[in-house]
Amino acid sequence: MNEQIQNPTVRVFIALAPPDDAKEELAHELEPAYHAYPRMRWNRIQDWHITLAFLGELPVTAVPLLRQPLADLAAIRRPVQLAMHGGGHFDERVLWSGIQGDLEGLHLLASEVRTLVKECGIAFEDRPLRPHLTLARSPRNDPSCVVEAAAGLAEFTGRRWHSERLHLVGSNVGRGPGPIRYRDIEAWPFGGGD
Repeated sequence: MNEQIQNPTVRVFIALAPPDDAKEELAHELEPAYHAYPRMRWNRIQDWHITLAFLGELPVTAVPLLRQPLADLAAIRRPVQLAMHGGGHFDERVLWSGIQGDLEGLHLLASEVRTLVKECGIAFEDRPLRPHLTLARSPRNDPSCVVEAAAGLAEFTGRRWHSERLHLVGSNVGRGPGPIRYRDIEAWPFGGGD
């Protein structure tokens, strides 16, 4: 406990967030699932994001190292055009919506972000990018609801939108019955034009 106080940490990732109207469109599509599966742990709509790099638990002192390099990257990078599309699940436990659009541009941005993080001297597990929005987690004793909710999204295609900002996000690490909460540490607008 004392070590935790001396060396505070924060769980950090770098992400894109869909605009509110695109999220509301998907939330409307999810209304039948919200009613049918109330015991699922639904992520708050304001927390929906596309993770570009999950950095994990970092010392709080490492976060400032990322700020200026991420701001500089966003300033020269053009927005990426994306849309939410379909649904699926990871291991019958995690419900997600897929992403379509400029996936090549999205992968390039993720690669640039990950290179920048490494250049800042921050080690992290560099997993392959699987573009998605995490929507909910199943109750421990009923994974079938995730499979059924994913099937309900099969035909969904949302409107296209441009990423507006690059987000440096922190999350709580509580694993209680409620959803994980996220907060922007900082966000930078893309400046490279469309």
